[in-house]
Amino acid sequence: MNANVDLTGVVLETDRLIIREWSEMDLEDFFEYAKVDGVGQMAGWNPHTSIQESKTILEMFINEKMTFALELKKNHKVIGSLGLETLSLLLRDEYENLVGRELGYVLSKEYWGKGLMPEAVNRVIKFCFEQENYDYLMCSHFVINSQSKRVIEKSGFRFVKENTQIARDGHEYISLYYVLDNPLKKN
Repeated sequence: MNANVDLTGVVLETDRLIIREWSEMDLEDFFEYAKVDGVGQMAGWNPHTSIQESKTILEMFINEKMTFALELKKNHKVIGSLGLETLSLLLRDEYENLVGRELGYVLSKEYWGKGLMPEAVNRVIKFCFEQENYDYLMCSHFVINSQSKRVIEKSGFRFVKENTQIARDGHEYISLYYVLDNPLKKN
């Protein structure tokens, strides 16, 4: 079952990142990484072709209140996003009455391979389990996305299922799904 999400006013920090809600002031930074070939495709969406396209999606992020902006502390540039998405797969019966969300994330190509996404994901996991009291989190990646697989593994998720899904770009992908149970909850 989907947990309730409202990230209004939530600000999380790591050594290198400020994880916060989106603002209209983030439009230029968002478009800068969203238009780069190879970034969106890893998450199932095509590169943005105009700043207006980015503005429409940014407005959705702001209104839905379930996606964090990832701001680099050293230069206050937004370099990615991390969302607490609607669950895209039903898990076994044991999860039927439990609440969780599915993590979805994207990072500017310029910052790949620097450990920033595992840093952000682990901080958001802590927030979801300790402050929001979620029972579990899910995460998935396309089989072609080895970078996302490494983030998921580094964050302690365990593999549960392979499934085919239709992404936002309209293509069908084979995805691998993982789950992470809240260690603070008694089984």
